[in-house]
Amino acid sequence: MQRTREFLRGIGLPGADPGDLPSSAKRFPDGAQYRVEIPSVEGPEVLSAVFAEADARGVLVHRVSQGSGGMLQTDGEMAAMAGIAAERSVEVSLFARPLAGWDTGAAALAAGAGSVVAQARGTEQLVYVLEDIRRTCEHGFRSVLVTDLGVLSVAAAMRAEGEFPAALRFKVSVQMGLANPASIRLAERTGANTYNVPTDLSLAQLAAIRQAIDIPLDIYVESPDDQGGFVRHFEIAEIVRVAAPVYLKFGLRNSPNIYPAGTHLLDTAISLARERVRRAEISLALLDRYFPDATGSALPAADLAVPVR
Repeated sequence: MQRTREFLRGIGLPGADPGDLPSSAKRFPDGAQYRVEIPSVEGPEVLSAVFAEADARGVLVHRVSQGSGGMLQTDGEMAAMAGIAAERSVEVSLFARPLAGWDTGAAALAAGAGSVVAQARGTEQLVYVLEDIRRTCEHGFRSVLVTDLGVLSVAAAMRAEGEFPAALRFKVSVQMGLANPASIRLAERTGANTYNVPTDLSLAQLAAIRQAIDIPLDIYVESPDDQGGFVRHFEIAEIVRVAAPVYLKFGLRNSPNIYPAGTHLLDTAISLARERVRRAEISLALLDRYFPDATGSALPAADLAVPVR
């Protein structure tokens, strides 16, 4: 194996997952090691609930993400969500949809189709996703969640050509599934601005990925059941130490998948969002206990993709 390991090192990749778990010297532009993300924030009412809970619990939220997609937000809801977030200088990342999992094809429903559901099917669906991104940008948002590598490559080209705003940021979803330093470096080179790694990667695997890329990693400290349901709160200090810069992401085990969300699930979405903030308070207390010198970003942060009103 030594020749292969030496080849990997020769192209700028780690030759092995490190055993000594080195501290990451990389940082956000403001010098911080971590930021907080609350996922599944499905609309303006849920966003307001997140901020109310965060204020009550002393949790500083830097970014929220949404899973149902801009396509399932009305114009008024988009405007309200952008305005609420802009007042708080918080980034909002809306999922870019539709994708195969909600389409008419049968393959996405097959038992072994986990890698299929998050892909754009055919040219028409590629166009639909790009149009969803265009509409999201027109409503002032400057961050979108992307799962498909082809969508990422074309959207990055459209950003470079001025079709999309230059400030648009591509947050790669956990559903893309890339899990090693070489493949995630490919996503970075394709245009990803942050990358959500699979939820079960070890600290050594995270450290190896950090050696290979510079963009922030999005890491579930607690993941929803359909992403493994892992509760990794006691690892938060080491996650920050070895993987910085990192968005600490607080999903929720033992909770329903509410995508696609809507008014019929509003009360559930609000309750889940409030509990995610509570989980963040619990986990951040552990971070302060075991890594008190860890630095988080203050708000506003210049590089956050805050909506433009």
